[in-house]
Amino acid sequence: MKKNNIARQVVQLKDMLRACTLCPRCCGVNRHKGEQGFCRATDELKISSATIHTGEEPPISGTHGSGTIFLTHCTLRCAFCQNYPISQLGHGKKVTMRAFVDTLLSLQKKGAHNINFGTPTHYSAQIAEAVMIARGEGLAIPIVYNTSGYERVEVIELLDGIVDVYLPDAKYSDDTLALTYSAAPDYTRINQDAIRAMYKQKGNLVCDAQGIAQRGIIVRHLMLPGDIENTKGVLAFLARVSNNMHISFMSQYHPAHEYAKHPSLKRMVTQREYMRGLALLEQYGLEQGWKQIQ
Repeated sequence: MKKNNIARQVVQLKDMLRACTLCPRCCGVNRHKGEQGFCRATDELKISSATIHTGEEPPISGTHGSGTIFLTHCTLRCAFCQNYPISQLGHGKKVTMRAFVDTLLSLQKKGAHNINFGTPTHYSAQIAEAVMIARGEGLAIPIVYNTSGYERVEVIELLDGIVDVYLPDAKYSDDTLALTYSAAPDYTRINQDAIRAMYKQKGNLVCDAQGIAQRGIIVRHLMLPGDIENTKGVLAFLARVSNNMHISFMSQYHPAHEYAKHPSLKRMVTQREYMRGLALLEQYGLEQGWKQIQ
């Protein structure tokens, strides 16, 4: 990808902040003027932490860890969010673009396999600018876009040449659950369109000789208690995109945040439920990826 193309993409993304359309909510607020939409973010970057993280999927964490930057705020309001102080209460600190770029370069210097942006959607314009600048100053490791999957295809297309590895959630195939648990209208269509766009852009996961992700897509699905049909719908869709799709199939749900408002969220996923999920993976021929041992 030519540098001048990347520069134009960065300009287009930043222009979206004037009447914000970075996420599917398209709130239309002028974030350059400090206005806040659903996510509550302005155009000022706000991060919770930047660290070497070893708890991601093996191709992301590898042996040296992932250079993970947890961004403050979110485009969803998940009732079961385990990171709600960051995503919904806004805990974090404001950083300048210069400091943000220096953070990327510092994580590379510390030996990180990649730069991993956690909850990036509402800051995708600033992230694109920072990556462009950092690459001009020597950043050479892959960029991981670690997202809820509630994304606009138009934004994904503008991230071509900036992002190397997409790491989206596929939370729901049931829009009633998406609206009830995450306040996310039309999540299923939006998520599926975004995953198709990511797959079209990057294809199946490609790793280097050490097994570290260099490009492609890994899709995460967190099973929710009592909602096996939701999981079935997600896996059926992913199989239609590609049987070689790498799936991170998670059983780690535990009650957090506002779970008490939803009776079905008050317990963990049972071993029987997770085994049914694993059987669905086999049924749909989704053999690539990782499972969690209960």
